[in-house]
Amino acid sequence: MSAQLIDGNALSTEIRLRLAERAAALASRGVIPCLAVILAGEDPASSVYVRNKVNACEKAGMLSLRDTYPADVDPALVFARIAELNADAKVHGILVQLPLPKQFDSQAVLEAISPEKDVDGFHAENVGALMQGTPRFIPCTPYGVMEMLKSRNVTLKGAEAVIVGRSNIVGKPMAMLLLAAGCTVTICHSQTRDLAFHTRRADILVAAVGREKMLTGDMIKEGATVIDVGINRMADGKLCGDVDFASACAVAGLITPVPGGVGPMTITMLLSNTIEAAERAAGKRAKT
Repeated sequence: MSAQLIDGNALSTEIRLRLAERAAALASRGVIPCLAVILAGEDPASSVYVRNKVNACEKAGMLSLRDTYPADVDPALVFARIAELNADAKVHGILVQLPLPKQFDSQAVLEAISPEKDVDGFHAENVGALMQGTPRFIPCTPYGVMEMLKSRNVTLKGAEAVIVGRSNIVGKPMAMLLLAAGCTVTICHSQTRDLAFHTRRADILVAAVGREKMLTGDMIKEGATVIDVGINRMADGKLCGDVDFASACAVAGLITPVPGGVGPMTITMLLSNTIEAAERAAGKRAKT
C-alpha cells in the first residue's frame, strides 16, 4: 500500500479563499477583522510563526497588529497591552505567541485575554466550553486536523483514534473533538506502556509529541489515517515530523506530510476563528 497525501497547503488555500469572502462581506459593513499578535523574546521559530500569521491576515483582507517586546520585558507591560486590546472594539482576536520568557506565568497571560477574543482557544472558559461540547473557539491545530479529516471523508463514528501526546494545545483538545465526533479515543504519552500496542489499533493516528520520527511503519495499522502534527529539525537542517514518513507511507491509507501538512492549516484556522469573532461582534453591534 502507498498512502495518499492529505495536502495541507492545497486545503488551506481553498479555505482561505472562503475566509477572504467572509472578510470582504464584513468590510462592506464597515468591519475589518483584526488580529493582534504579541511576541516577547527573540525565539527564531516564534518570530517566523508570527510573521507567517501576520502575512496570512493581510492576504485574507484582514488587519493585523503586532507588538514585539525584548526577552527581558516586564510582564506588567504585556498585561497592560492585553488590557488595552481587550477594550478596543476594533480588535477581534488576541494571540500571545508561546513560549514566553521565563519571567512570565504563561497561564496568567492566557487568562488575561478576553474569552471573546481568545482565538487560540486557550482561556479556561473556552477550554471548559470545548469540554462541554459547546466550543466558542476551537484550538487552531486540532481544528485544522478536523478539517483535514473532513476533506477526505474519513469515517469518524465508531473509529479507533489514538493520540500520541497530551498537551493542552493539541493532545487534549484533539481528544475532545474526536470524542464528540463519535470516535473511541486513546491518549498515549511518555508513561504509556507498549506504545505500539495502542498505535497498531488506531484507525486514526495523531502524532503530537515532538520527537523526530518516533512512530514507524511497523507501529501503524494497515490503511490507517496518519496525522503528523510534529515538526522537528534534523541534524542536516531539514524538517521532519513525529512519524517516519517513508515507512509509514508503505502502510497507511492517508497521511499528512511535514512540512506542508498540518502547519498551514493551523494558521488558516486562526484566521477562521478571528473572522468568526468579528462576525459575532458585528452581530452584537447590529442588535444594539
